Order: sequence, then structure tokens, then C-alpha cells
Amino acid sequence: MLLTDKTAVIYGAGGSIGGAVARAFAAEGARVHLVGRTRETLEAVAGDIKDAEVAVVDALDETAVTEHLARVGDIDISFNLVSRGDAQGLPITEMPVDDFLRPVINGTRANFITARAAARRMAERGSGVVLTLNSGSAHGSPMMGGTGPADAATDSLVRNLAMELGPRGVRAVGLWAAGIPETLTVEKLGKVNPDLNEAAIQGILDHLSSLRMTRRNPTLAEITATAVFLASDHAASITGTFVNVTGGMFPG
Repeated sequence: MLLTDKTAVIYGAGGSIGGAVARAFAAEGARVHLVGRTRETLEAVAGDIKDAEVAVVDALDETAVTEHLARVGDIDISFNLVSRGDAQGLPITEMPVDDFLRPVINGTRANFITARAAARRMAERGSGVVLTLNSGSAHGSPMMGGTGPADAATDSLVRNLAMELGPRGVRAVGLWAAGIPETLTVEKLGKVNPDLNEAAIQGILDHLSSLRMTRRNPTLAEITATAVFLASDHAASITGTFVNVTGGMFPG
């Protein structure tokens, strides 16, 4: 198994992607710590994973994150999948300031706090990997509000972390993933854009698939398999970059 004896802390583990990643990591032998803000969703994921640890921690709270990692002890993998509060569906010129800035501020803060806390512990041991994920929208996507700028901030943070941490044996890597059919539901997307319905979502998926080199949308299983590989020692030379799991929608 690719992650045998590794300890992984997954922030946002109660979400669709976070839960799938946690299950995949555990299946590959990792000791999994499920972290999020809602115990019920975390417990639901924990029910599928033997010996999973659950912790209710706000990734925006520096003290809470640091104290939790102190309880975890040695850590090999830190993966941030926390929701940022993105708002979409309006032109930038019509979007309220708070709606535009929320994903930028929340996303940057959560990634910085969790990455810094984990990297400090990893650097002491001389090994570890910090992972994150965004939609790759930094290259330009209309009607996405602050999503693009938030992704750009995360992209830059990962590359700078990799430059500083590489000499100390710690990697920083990201995944670009957008338009995963299993995660695009009316309930979930309604929090981002309340005007969407089933027909509109299918239209989005069809449009996205038409833009991809592969002409199909990535599956959740493909995303988790890529995350497992990047977290493993087989990817020991990969750092300071984002792996494009969007099917070629965005330049690498």
C-alpha cells in the first residue's frame, strides 16, 4: 500500500472530496485524522474508516490548528480541502465586496495556517508533504467572482512554500480539479449560486466536458487516486507545482 504507516491530517474531511480522499488514504494504509467544523459529517466519514480520529477544528483558527497538531504528534501529510465561502453567478462589477473577498481571505488564511503548522513539524523530521486543491480558475473564468483570485493566491502560496521547504525535506503540491460530477449537486452549488437547478448543472457539466482535451469530466475516484500518488513516496520529486486533473482545461 502506498501510504502505509503515514499519518494524514485532512481538513474539510466531512465534505464530498475530503471524505473520498480520507477513505482512499486509509485504504492505502494511512492513519487518518478527520478535521472539520461539523462533527456529524466527520463522524459519517469516520464510520467508513477503521480507527479514524475525528476533531472539530476551525482551520481559520491559528491556535486551534496548532493545538490539534500538537495532540496528533508526528505528521506526514497535511491536506487542506476546507470550503472558502465562494460566491458565483454574478459579474465581478456587480458583486458585493464581501462576497468577492470572502474566498480570497478564507482560502488564503486556512491554507496558510494549516500548511505552516504542519510544515513546522515536518521540517523538524526532514520529511512530509503539504497538499491542497482548487479549481484552477486563476487563469481566468467568467462569472466566478473571487474564485479566480482565491485560486491564484493558493497557487502562489504552494510554489513559495515549496521553495522554502524543499531544502528541509518537505514538499508542497496542489491539484487543479473542476467539474467533478459526483460533487456538483443542487444542494451544494446552491450555497455558491442559488439560481442553479438540475438542468443548469447538467449544462455546466456538458460545457466543461466540451472544453477538456479528453472531452470528459474527471471522476472523484481519479481525483483521489491522484492525491494518493502525490502524498506517497513515489512522488518524492514532485513539489512546487499543481497537477492538472481537469482534463486539460487550463495550462499547466
